[in-house]
Amino acid sequence: MPAERRHGMDHEHYAWSPISTRRVLRWPDGARIALCVVISLDHMEWEPPEGSYQSPTLAGGLGSARGYPDYPRLTHRDYGHRVGIFRVFDVLEKHGIPPTVAMDALTAEHYPELVRHCQARGCEIIGHGMSVSRMITSEMTEQAERDYIHSSIETLARATGAAPAGWLGPEYGESARTPQLLAQAGIRYVCDWTNDEQPYHMTTAEGELCALPLMLELDDVHALWDRRVQVDRYKQLLREGFDILYRDGAENGRVLVLHLHPWLIGQPFRIGFLDAALGAMMQRQGVWAAHGSTIIDWFCKQ
Repeated sequence: MPAERRHGMDHEHYAWSPISTRRVLRWPDGARIALCVVISLDHMEWEPPEGSYQSPTLAGGLGSARGYPDYPRLTHRDYGHRVGIFRVFDVLEKHGIPPTVAMDALTAEHYPELVRHCQARGCEIIGHGMSVSRMITSEMTEQAERDYIHSSIETLARATGAAPAGWLGPEYGESARTPQLLAQAGIRYVCDWTNDEQPYHMTTAEGELCALPLMLELDDVHALWDRRVQVDRYKQLLREGFDILYRDGAENGRVLVLHLHPWLIGQPFRIGFLDAALGAMMQRQGVWAAHGSTIIDWFCKQ
């Protein structure tokens, strides 16, 4: 069905709200920026179930998809679970940034040591679907998507001892009904929407749901892999983007949500650039580094 044309938005998931007309958002202790780092732990299946959807442009390996088994891609992405994640955690700990980990169900189920390590590091763990090989799409029936969301949440709750408060779809995948189904399932915030520099309320029939917008163009896969930005330039983009948000945050608080993939940014020849960029950010006064749910809790009290 085509979108309905109306004033502002073509849908009812949220109200159109230009930042120039909003009330002032204040972060704790007068901080200008709330900084959240979301790390994706994606499991890539060797043989996804029949009928599942995997992005044809999925990053990793030697570029374009190869015939089964695509060992370069499978093992390239596995590097994040085996090596890269620990390197990224070390950098975040060095700068006092609490990690928010988007963990899919198959990672939670098959890597219990990694789950325990994330918890020991003080991570918030949020939902991330079943696997990177199984995106949510509008080709799914409503019941199939509902079952997918509930299964993802239940698997994560069993592995971690608590249901997740947040959600980031595999490869940002959603259908037209996903926000409603997430809210019904008890999810409080979603990171798939990339259209703002502040959190905002979404419109739901049941439950309450907020968007915690990721800065898509600073997503390491989108920048380093898809757009082939040089890693030294990526460091500068992180710092330049932060500087503008910091300036604008003096008048109205901003949020910077960085999305990182340890199989990519956790490589030994890239991690130093992330270290330098985050170090420069955290040296500034008025930066509040927090988990996603903590930021949403504060926002909802404003």
